[in-house]
Amino acid sequence: MRENVIYALSATLGTWLFTAFGAAVVIFLKKPDKRIFRILLGFASGVMIAASFWSLLGPAVDISKSSGRLPPYITVTAGFVAGAVFIRLTDKTVGALKKRKDRDVSVKDNAFNRILMLILSITMHNIPEGLAVGIAFGALNGTNNSPESLMAAIGVAIGIAIQNFPEGAAVALPLMGEGVSRKKSFLIGQATGLVEPIAGVLGAALVVFTSRILPFALSFAAGAMIFVTAHELIPECQKDRLNSPYTATFGIVCGFAVMTLLDIMLG
Repeated sequence: MRENVIYALSATLGTWLFTAFGAAVVIFLKKPDKRIFRILLGFASGVMIAASFWSLLGPAVDISKSSGRLPPYITVTAGFVAGAVFIRLTDKTVGALKKRKDRDVSVKDNAFNRILMLILSITMHNIPEGLAVGIAFGALNGTNNSPESLMAAIGVAIGIAIQNFPEGAAVALPLMGEGVSRKKSFLIGQATGLVEPIAGVLGAALVVFTSRILPFALSFAAGAMIFVTAHELIPECQKDRLNSPYTATFGIVCGFAVMTLLDIMLG
């Protein structure tokens, strides 16, 4: 339905806005506290894991049981693995571009090129995140049209929005450190999230007009989110575990608990 696409666009504009908020730290902070960002990353990791299960995999299993032609364990597992493989191929592509670029530049330019690869990597990762939101809202039709399903879709958007805050900062702060002006650092940082509204609309439209792929699509989004969380967010938030061994871990637990509480309470 057309309104589902509009909902997806509105939600992904919101997730982009949080990327912009994260990038805006370069305007207000001279020396950001890395511990705060690691706590936020831990919290976002917990939210993403919970959202993947409660808001994506759970509904995928239920819908597949009621309307799928294939057994749910095949559809859901295949979609989940496909989502993870998609992110792995994205990372591989970025890595290949980085190696090729590094061969053609001096050592002096390597730091800036690493930042460029970071920008490309985060931008590409925002594509499946936008798809995840779009798919969640595009699923609000037929047997999945209920207030509980709407709140689940909103939960996915909230989880991704929280995660986007440190991502925006992760791009803008290194740019400022390399001598780029605060204004340009902010503009480039927030621009990495602009692909999410585009991907969100595409994801919602795809599900709305091809409802048979809904269980696979939901599982695909979950696989993409779990891969990003396990491969990037959790290792990043645990970098300072020798000095603060439990800070990020409690952030993960709190993020998962909050998302679980919201889902059960609102569902």
